[in-house]
Parts: sequence; structure tokens; C-alpha cells
Amino acid sequence: MGRYIGPKNKIARRFGVNLGLKTNASKVARRLSQMPGVHGPTKRKGAGSSFGKQLNEKQKAKYVYGLRERQFRKYVEEAIRQEGDSGVNLQRLLEKRMDNVVFRAGFAVTRAQARQMVGHNMFSLNGKKMNIPSHLVKVGDEISIKETKTKKKIFEKITETLEKANLPSWIAVDSKKKSAKITNQPSEADFDRVFDVKLIIEYYSQR
Repeated sequence: MGRYIGPKNKIARRFGVNLGLKTNASKVARRLSQMPGVHGPTKRKGAGSSFGKQLNEKQKAKYVYGLRERQFRKYVEEAIRQEGDSGVNLQRLLEKRMDNVVFRAGFAVTRAQARQMVGHNMFSLNGKKMNIPSHLVKVGDEISIKETKTKKKIFEKITETLEKANLPSWIAVDSKKKSAKITNQPSEADFDRVFDVKLIIEYYSQR
């Protein structure tokens, strides 16, 4: 699957869950129970096979983080190689992506926007240029808006936005410095629950 650039609401409706692809959650929720397409109002979801359930969970995760199949498979393979729970390892790897951290810290309203901002060289990592969305951050890393980018319209109210951000336990934000610091490994308590990582691991383990 290439990166999806079509209507985001259709994706949420296909899976029956808000994947955080749009900023207006209430608008997404209005038609969440209705499948997309001309037969959407009358179409009903079946129980589905084990394979189908595993495939759906994999697709959900790929849409949430905006990843292609090859990228996603690499994360899964790395998660399985690491010690401990493969599902937890996978989610931690995904959460530590540079674009996801920018989103989680409150600099962007969606992961897609965060990816674009990172790609457009708006942030520095530990004081150095970093424009690779897939870069994995480490504990102690500090991400900040580049001084030359702070006057851009997109960051007009960033101080107030950061002060109100709902932060995960492993990220600390300094709204005045317009920076975020990784204080710990991503915690299970902070993970999104919109997909089942165990089913994803099962999907790849059987192939």
C-alpha cells in the first residue's frame, strides 16, 4: 500500500473507528457507523475470518502512522527481534518516530501535518538539523522549532497550544522554549488503542 492521500473519513468509516487522521473528531463520529460507498447505509460488517481481522489491524496501524508496507514490515521484524513483548516493542518503535513525537508533543494537529513539518525542515534535534520523519528518537533527545521558523503563521499561537497539549508520560514540553524532551521510553499506558498489536504480530509471524 502506498501512502493514502484520499478522503480520510472513508478510512475511519471502513474500520468503524476514528484513526486520528482528521482534526474534527465530532465530524468523523457522525458517520462512523456507516460503511463508505453507495451501499454504505445498508452494508453490514460480518464477523470476519482470523486472517481478515489480522489484516484489518495491520491496515489500521499503517493508516494511523502513515506508513507503506515495506516500512511497516521492517518495524514489525525489528520488534520481533528485540527482547520482551513484540507487540509493546512494535508500538514503542512507531511512537518514537520523529514525526509522531512532533504530533504527540502538540506541535502539529495530525501525524500527516507533523510529517510535512519535519520534512520541510522546521525542527532541530539536539540543536542539529533533522528533517527525516522516520528517525527514531532516544531518551534525552530534545526537539525544538528552528529559530528561523518560529515566525511562520503555523506557529503563531504555538506557546498557548503547547501549554494546553495533552502530553504522554514520556514527553516533557517547555512552551517558552518551544521544545520537547524525551524523558523516558513510551509507556503502554499512553498507547493508542485503535488497533490490536497482538493480531498484527500474528499476521506477520504466519507469513
